Amino acid sequence: MVSALIERELSAETFPVRHGVFVAVVGPSGAGKDTVIGYARALFADETRLEFVRRVITRPSDAASEDHDTLADAAFVEAEADGAFAISWEAHGLRYGLPADVDWSVANGHVAVANVSRAIIPTLRERYANLAIVEITASPDVLAERLAMRGRESRGEVLARLARSANVTLTGPGVTTIDNSGPREVAGERFAELLRKAMAFSDMSGMI
Repeated sequence: MVSALIERELSAETFPVRHGVFVAVVGPSGAGKDTVIGYARALFADETRLEFVRRVITRPSDAASEDHDTLADAAFVEAEADGAFAISWEAHGLRYGLPADVDWSVANGHVAVANVSRAIIPTLRERYANLAIVEITASPDVLAERLAMRGRESRGEVLARLARSANVTLTGPGVTTIDNSGPREVAGERFAELLRKAMAFSDMSGMI
């Protein structure tokens, strides 16, 4: 029902969704995307113009991973068919979705921040007029160490994941790269500055 109402509200406005900004946070596993996002979430805890999108994943939530909503695979497919997600994708044997109300937030001048796959950047460019892409990176040694500490994958799987990440290159407008090899405060402050600019842009866009 909620997703249907959102679609009706947006029906008068042709995609791409305008007014606000969608901030797509991408990067290889182990780069610390959730850490950088978490830093900004705490810093801007009282900022109503920012929305940190809670993802839906077909993986149980645990203390070592992001705080997300969980659906079984069949339930996810059903929700997807019912229009529950603005964007959905598959990666590493899991399904991921961003709630449909993200479109409403952006259409109403908010800045939506989400951890997404680099593979859906073309889809995001079509869906949101104002898209900022933030690539969080780290040195190969740091990535390998962080992935090993998670204990989710074997050494061979970790190496294969790093090899795949090394072959992905982002192109196009609106891409900012932040190195998160060092203290999280350094990368976190760079990300926070980008979010301040996104909010300022959104404010100006809403006045036009």
